[in-house]
Amino acid sequence: MNDLTRRDFLKLTGLLSLGAAAPSFMKGAQAIRRAPSNKKNVLVIIFDALSAYHLSLHGYERETTPNIARLVERAVVYHNHYSGGSYTTPATASLFTGVYPWKHRALKFYSTLSEEYATKTMFHAFDNYYRIAYSHNPLANALLDQAASSIEEYIPQERFFLTSEAGIHSLFHNDNDIATVGWSRDAKKPEGSSYSLFFSELYQGYLRNKIAKYTPFYPLGMPSVEEVNYFVLEDAMDGLGDRLIELPRPFLGYIHLMPPHQSYNTHIDFHNFFANDNVTRPFKPKDVFVRHNGMEHQDLMRRSREYDEFILYVDREFGKFMERMEAAGLLEDTWIILTSDHGDLFERGVMGHMTEILYQPLIRIPLIIFEPGRKTRTDIYTKTSAVDVLPTLLRVTGRKQPEWTDGVILPPYSSKTIDPERRFYFMQSKETLRDSPFKEGTFILVREQYKLMYLFGYEKLGGQERVELYDVEQDREEMNNLYPANKNIGKTMLDELKAKIDEMNRPYL
Repeated sequence: MNDLTRRDFLKLTGLLSLGAAAPSFMKGAQAIRRAPSNKKNVLVIIFDALSAYHLSLHGYERETTPNIARLVERAVVYHNHYSGGSYTTPATASLFTGVYPWKHRALKFYSTLSEEYATKTMFHAFDNYYRIAYSHNPLANALLDQAASSIEEYIPQERFFLTSEAGIHSLFHNDNDIATVGWSRDAKKPEGSSYSLFFSELYQGYLRNKIAKYTPFYPLGMPSVEEVNYFVLEDAMDGLGDRLIELPRPFLGYIHLMPPHQSYNTHIDFHNFFANDNVTRPFKPKDVFVRHNGMEHQDLMRRSREYDEFILYVDREFGKFMERMEAAGLLEDTWIILTSDHGDLFERGVMGHMTEILYQPLIRIPLIIFEPGRKTRTDIYTKTSAVDVLPTLLRVTGRKQPEWTDGVILPPYSSKTIDPERRFYFMQSKETLRDSPFKEGTFILVREQYKLMYLFGYEKLGGQERVELYDVEQDREEMNNLYPANKNIGKTMLDELKAKIDEMNRPYL
């Protein structure tokens, strides 16, 4: 068995054909359940749009993570961890591959990895593990679809939805964007015109009936994906927890859950939990990149509070999940990684993460590693990146290091000290085609305590470039742009970043 992948073993024994007698996403699971192994399992859990800036674990004023704070007394906590992208597609692709977006080229909505990196993912690297994956998020599912042949148990997105329009995406897989627009106009009754008022009323009535027994528990509305795919967080976590306990060993699990992604519809137990605490953020003028005139400061503070209350819901359910895993004995032989794909903004007129301005709450995310059997806490304050996760997981499980990654092995699992002058890059260029150079975008270079943000090519800039420089250790709120008065550091970093962009573009010119 050591020299065979689990898929090869199933093929050799003829057991793969048993899929006809079981759900397609469970092929082979019964055949090799509880296979003896001294290898440790790996479980990656993503909570979408979870910003480190909103976690009490990292010094936030509101106590948003009481359960996680208790659990991390037996974990490694990374306090300066950067995401791989400003929204799910590039960020998740960087987590999967261990490379920055300019290499994997999953830049646009619903885009997938370039041919070069399509087989250079965590699912391929753990080829003799039993691999299982689930995601609420359709953008992450586009990437999982690409890797599906290397995932023994790829659970359909709709498995943990109360209602689902997944059939639309399946039927029109090659025309997903236009099919989504057509379905929205027909069934969702969006603001403005609708193709069929009669059908949309029928469909909305059907949805209300399906979720009626749950709605009293969600005062702001049911959590959903794309407005009609309603879900309950604990259903997904309980169902996935049940399945993990029964999996063949060792396994690689990837779970990507939507909360606390907007619309921030928390459980009734946490609704208005922070309503009277008077916590606010400094006022910051609206940015030129706000959409639809942006949001006023007081509205942003209200939505930020609702986001924090949604995090409380995530925190409770994660705590319950970990207690269940411990009771089942999984914590003794499983590496559990808790992280996110990106954060969210509530400032400068912007709510959410679909923005060209990439301030710290959007790109700083949590990373917590629960090591099998660990009994003490370790805090790491060195800057780290999402591209470091894959090489670290391979190191701690005794697997070969890939040659292609941009990441390094994280402390305390490496004998080498991370270079204090290491460069960290972050970018957003969601209109760039896979085989095209970057003609517009927001690019960031982080070096020591400095962060340089460079924007170019955007119509709103009127042909001009925009450069901002912050000391993010002394100026957590990024209120003081040092670039105009500190051209020495700023120009050096800008020249370095422009040289990197030229290097990125060279293969596509």
